Formats: sequence, C-alpha cells, structure tokens
Amino acid sequence: MSKMGFRTDVGRCRAGNEDALLVLPKYDVYLVADGVGGHNSGELASRKAVFGVERFLARNPVEAAHRAERPDEALMAYFLRCFREINAEIRRLSAAEPANRGMATTAVLAHIKDNRLFVVNVGDSRSYIVRGGGISRVTADHSVVHDMVARGELSEEQARVHPRRNEITRALGAEADVAPDFFTADLLPGDRIVLCTDGLCGELPDDEIRRIVSRGANLNDTCRMLVDGANANGGSDNITVVCVEV
Repeated sequence: MSKMGFRTDVGRCRAGNEDALLVLPKYDVYLVADGVGGHNSGELASRKAVFGVERFLARNPVEAAHRAERPDEALMAYFLRCFREINAEIRRLSAAEPANRGMATTAVLAHIKDNRLFVVNVGDSRSYIVRGGGISRVTADHSVVHDMVARGELSEEQARVHPRRNEITRALGAEADVAPDFFTADLLPGDRIVLCTDGLCGELPDDEIRRIVSRGANLNDTCRMLVDGANANGGSDNITVVCVEV
C-alpha cells in the first residue's frame, strides 16, 4: 500500500463539479475522471467511471493478471475489459435518457505493484511521475491541441491558452468502443505519482506542478497546494488531483 493524498474542487468559474476520483489502497488503484455533457450528465458519467472500476475490481481479482506469464499484457487486457464495460454502461444510460445524450468522461487510472506503475488513459486527464526534483509526463492527451502540438502547429504554451484546448478526441462513452492508451514505468522509492484533470494542468504548467510536488509536504497538503495554485491562476474548470508516493 502506498501513501496517498487527494482533493477535488469546483474551481472559480463552474456552478457544479463534474470531476470524480477513486482511491483504492487495497488494490493500489487510483483514478480521476472529468465528465462532459449537458445538465448533470457529465457528473453522472464521471461517477459511473468511478463506480465501474470499483465494481470491476471487486468482481475480478487483479492478482490473477499479475500471476500471468506476461503480466503487462494481462493487465492491459484486464483494464481494457474494465473500460469497455464502463463505456457500454455510459452509452446505455446516454441512450435511455434524452437529458444524458452525448455524455462521456475522461479517465486516467494508475495501478502500482512491486514498484511498477501501470497507467490506463482515455481523454486529457494526465499522469505524471515526480522524481528527484524532475517531472515526466506519463500520458499523452487525447485532445485537438495535443495533436496540433504533435504536428508542430502549436507550442505547449500556445496549447495551454488555445480556444480549442478543451476539445477531447477520446472519452469513455463517446464511441461504441473505447481505445485507451497503456503505459508502464519502473518506480523508485520516493517517487510521487500525480493524476489530475485538466482543471489542474490547464492552469499550472508542468514545472509548477513539479515545484509543488517536490517540496515533500504531506500528500494531502500537496494536493491542497496544487488546487490552490490552479485557483489562483484562474480556476476556470473543476480541479481534481490524486498524489501517490511509492
């Protein structure tokens, strides 16, 4: 079991909070989700992601994937099945109720086992590793501006203020099937893993996230400082962050 902290905040410009988070130290599984959709359907979608992961883990022991001959491949298949179940449930609810039409959610999930990090991502919520005063971004955003940066059309700084910065290209519930990205990394004692919605990384550049997380404060205090920093920079969206220390 890893040390952890978490915080979610409505921000300074939104009436409600459509983000959700999940911390399951029993399984060393952590998730943040950012819902999209009209009325309250974004909130419903993000919470369905949280409940869906928790339910899937309870029904399907993750230890079986770790015992497989190729555990990385087994974990990819395991979490793909999990995300596909959630995707189908969100789409079922979207089709059943007109007010929920088009609802979807980002999701970034981290699982830690024996100093090994496994990350699953759909959308533009992010995962970072902060180590020894440095920061590395684990995930790649599924967003319009990320694709523009990859093609050399925008810089990272331009992407942070671009008018299309909130347009995502993948999400749970958006399509009949879901195509998450999978990432693995070896961890060292003292590494801090950060999961966050774009309400945090959209307001704080990576170097500012690194500076706050590297201070070595209590993890709940670290999360509070990150949220406070995002709000001080505008707080234009809901803000959710989970920090885990190896």
